[in-house]
Amino acid sequence: MQPRQTISTHGSKTPSRHASGALPAAGDGHFMDKSERVLKMIDLYTWKTPNGRKLSIALEEMGLPYRVVPVNISKGEQFAADYLRISPNNKIPAIVDQDSQMSLMESGAILLYLSQKSGMLMPRDQPRYWQAMEWLMWQMASLGPMLGQLHQFVKFNPGKSSFAEERYLKEGMRLYGVLDRRLQDRPYIVDDYSIVDIACWPWISRFEWQTIDIRQYPNVCRWYLDIAGRPAVKAGYDVPAFGETIPLPAMAG
Repeated sequence: MQPRQTISTHGSKTPSRHASGALPAAGDGHFMDKSERVLKMIDLYTWKTPNGRKLSIALEEMGLPYRVVPVNISKGEQFAADYLRISPNNKIPAIVDQDSQMSLMESGAILLYLSQKSGMLMPRDQPRYWQAMEWLMWQMASLGPMLGQLHQFVKFNPGKSSFAEERYLKEGMRLYGVLDRRLQDRPYIVDDYSIVDIACWPWISRFEWQTIDIRQYPNVCRWYLDIAGRPAVKAGYDVPAFGETIPLPAMAG
């Protein structure tokens, strides 16, 4: 793995304004007391993938202090013995929270942990909480895995299997349709911006890889552009820092 790189909230390479210990304004989560205290860094093991970007975006939105430990999956660094102790499944992302001494793998579980730690970006009332859980599980079980397979066969291995290309493209378009209908009468997936949007959005950000015309799904396109304009999303998207910008659809006119 490459040397550790310090990344602060909101994209600065200097210590963040949250690193001094001030809690985020909305934060009174289970893991925190309500008085200001010094928060230790969260070590984020990640790479520039949709699952990795979920966490850097969430950390930026929540204002939690974090350091990036790049894990270059193209070089097989996820199979290193020291990383195996943190992420037994050899996948990114993973975190080590120096504040609670918690080590976690799996992006969905980590999003829930960070939400509880910060007290942010998850509904508190029971009906909407379970709606959020429902759609978070939809992303973990359907949107991510199916679009990941679409990337494998359409982006990285075109011509290897026409059956697989057709199957995963059709399924990808079906899932875009599911999301488009969900967003028809609400700004975000569970009404208010939450970790559910953060979980889904990075997968949609690869619409070009998927050869799916996002403009054919107007509610998804509107939602995507709205989230793409958030400063924390812009900062979290480019982690580790490679100078990458968010893909935007070509709009008519």
